[in-house]
Amino acid sequence: MSTFEQYAPRPLRNDRLPASPALIDPVPRIAIVTPSRNQCNYLGATVASVLAQNYPALSYHVQDAASQDGTVELLESYGPNLSWRSEPDTGQANAINTGFRLAAADCDIMAYLNSDDTLLPGTLAYVAHVFRSRPDIDIVYGQRIFIDGDGMEIGRAVFPTHDARALNYIGYVPQETMFWRRRVWDRIGPIDESFRFVLDWDFMLRAQQAGFQMVRLPRFLGCFRIHAEQKTSAMMDVGLEEMQVLRARHLGHIPARSETYRAVVPFLARQFAYHWLHRLRILKY
Repeated sequence: MSTFEQYAPRPLRNDRLPASPALIDPVPRIAIVTPSRNQCNYLGATVASVLAQNYPALSYHVQDAASQDGTVELLESYGPNLSWRSEPDTGQANAINTGFRLAAADCDIMAYLNSDDTLLPGTLAYVAHVFRSRPDIDIVYGQRIFIDGDGMEIGRAVFPTHDARALNYIGYVPQETMFWRRRVWDRIGPIDESFRFVLDWDFMLRAQQAGFQMVRLPRFLGCFRIHAEQKTSAMMDVGLEEMQVLRARHLGHIPARSETYRAVVPFLARQFAYHWLHRLRILKY
């Protein structure tokens, strides 16, 4: 799950992805926000992965933090095909919330995609089909692929079915694959702007504690990019501190290492089994 570089870089084979189901009118309206700050090197691939979905009821907005690296020129090049703003913000969560205020007025499904990650082809049609056919589901996420700075595949994370107990202790859900119904946001949102690292995990925990149903889907939905400048690497100390704050908030105490171990080992064992069953091509997605 957290070992990113699992094999030598290889081309991402999108042609091996399963076909998405046909859309049926009325098509669910999807709003996606991309927060960005000086990520011009990767933002183009992110935007392209969303627009290439050719989803007919998509509201896509990039909220940029006044970048000075060519991002504005890149965004301008999309013309009317993309909604965007470039202005100072107070962090990633603030950018996401601002973006949704601008782009999500009449949506049915919401998601945010960071400016160095990508969606896999057919993801939006597949997610829309799931939400349409399963009214009992509120939040979905899928399997993830790790890519390097050049967009080459370097690993995969294959997850078992959702484990609500484990989520209280570790934020294991791959954020770039997560989508939720608008009713979740209306009840528990917006993103907590006091967090810089665990904002997605906090959102999931608040949704889970509010009784919303979260489901892992049996399909690869997105790619998580591994590179030296990403926040995940640069803010590890901040992240560890925020993780403890979040555990204390939702568990009522800071768990001892032994408690966390007992809570997550069953999930990690299943995750390990699912991962290797996929690597051995016994389990296919």
